[in-house]
Amino acid sequence: MEPAGDESWRGKIGRLEREEMERFLAEGHLMRLACLDEQGWPYVVPVWHEWDGEGWWVIPRARSVWARHLQRDPRCAISIDEVGTQRKVIAQCRARLVEEPNLGGRWVGIAERMAVRYLGENGPRYLAPTLGQRRWLFHLEPVRVLTWQGVEWATRYKEVPGGGVVDPGA
Repeated sequence: MEPAGDESWRGKIGRLEREEMERFLAEGHLMRLACLDEQGWPYVVPVWHEWDGEGWWVIPRARSVWARHLQRDPRCAISIDEVGTQRKVIAQCRARLVEEPNLGGRWVGIAERMAVRYLGENGPRYLAPTLGQRRWLFHLEPVRVLTWQGVEWATRYKEVPGGGVVDPGA
């Protein structure tokens, strides 16, 4: 049992420092990618990703509807999070089309690294039989990035008794 007043279960509270964000993004957390369909409705899909220090690589299958959405309108948003320490990265991005569906393109090396990161030693066994399937390659370039960690509300969300907020700039 934790001593009274022990708040260690909350973890480190606040924004992720750059190095913390880099470590978090190198782990195998799924990204939820939101784009806009032809009618302007949000379309959200969980995807594997790879952070390169400047943006995220995503590799849709040739027939993935969300690839066409990104091709038509590059505005998108992403969310990567975890249970436990509650680390999260949320970003608005612009999708840059690097490769249309192809075999053996630049996407292969990225897919190989992703397969190992997400599936461990079985990653290559999963990927190898699918290398004959065409894929797109997009780079999601962040316009705005927000991060958070720990089990606590950011100050900007807290209201004071009688109305208002604690500090809207925090």
